Amino acid sequence: MSSSPPINMKAIVATTSGPTLTTVPVSTPGPNHVLVKVHAAALNRADLGMLKGQSHGNVGGAGTPLGLEWAGEIAQVGETVTNWQVGDRVMAAGGNAFAEYAIGHCDRIYPAPPEMSSEEAATLPVALQTEHDAIVTNGQLLPGQSILVQGASSGVGLMAMQIAKAFGAGLVIGTSTNEARREQLAKYGADIVVNSNDEHWVKQVIDATDGHGVDLTIDHISGPVGNANMKATKIGGRIINVGRLGGMHGDFNYDLHALRRIQYLGVTFRTRTGKEVSSIVEKVTESLLSSSAGKKLQLPIHQVFPLAEATDALAMMERNEHFGKIVLRVV
Repeated sequence: MSSSPPINMKAIVATTSGPTLTTVPVSTPGPNHVLVKVHAAALNRADLGMLKGQSHGNVGGAGTPLGLEWAGEIAQVGETVTNWQVGDRVMAAGGNAFAEYAIGHCDRIYPAPPEMSSEEAATLPVALQTEHDAIVTNGQLLPGQSILVQGASSGVGLMAMQIAKAFGAGLVIGTSTNEARREQLAKYGADIVVNSNDEHWVKQVIDATDGHGVDLTIDHISGPVGNANMKATKIGGRIINVGRLGGMHGDFNYDLHALRRIQYLGVTFRTRTGKEVSSIVEKVTESLLSSSAGKKLQLPIHQVFPLAEATDALAMMERNEHFGKIVLRVV
């Protein structure tokens, strides 16, 4: 039997002086929730905004633990939960990750791959559900089609290329402006790598696709690359706006959009209902984590920090020094 969780726990919260290790109460799981003893938590770009007091959907706020992604072991289950039990190893894209305990909805958590450590499992949930939703559900990628992953050296970008391969993409093109990172993209599914700072990168994509452009573009950059993405996407193709690492605003050529007859879709989890997220988690679990292809999906870990050194970990992310994921070890 598992012992009862403590009343209080250590957690990293946002304060006026930066991320601070403090003590906060442990929440009690509701009827359809589980309480998880967090073993590891992964950093995401959104954590930097939350550190400055911003919310991410309904996550964040003064005095609440930071973090959006965790892996650990179930310590307590709500009274109506039947699909999980105490001791199960799980992972999730959920709030309050930088703490000793986190709450997860029973329909919005994943089984942690048994062959993975908690540190490895903690890197997966955000990227898995973000990119499966972008590529498969909204992008409607078909076997043999070509895909351009703009911002391929980010954590979600690395996962995007792997998921594209798992679903039979015929050609995967990844972009990065960093030479050292470009050299590593082939390990994660890129057939062709281009530098999106190169003025000729669109021509390189067009040449690689026999003059047509890619069937699908997954854009993690936005900002300055909007028009170039349309030029690199075939007539009648799709662009899925996933991230805005390059900026929230940029020039947009409406006539080019019309001429290319491109379906331009935006996706985010911040405005989704709990029911919608549960549906996505179910799809990812069935089509990726339950398949042999899913067992091959992984993200590189740049560095693991203890929870008490979260300030250093967040500073590293702010400086953009990492390739892959930065992880906090909680226990």
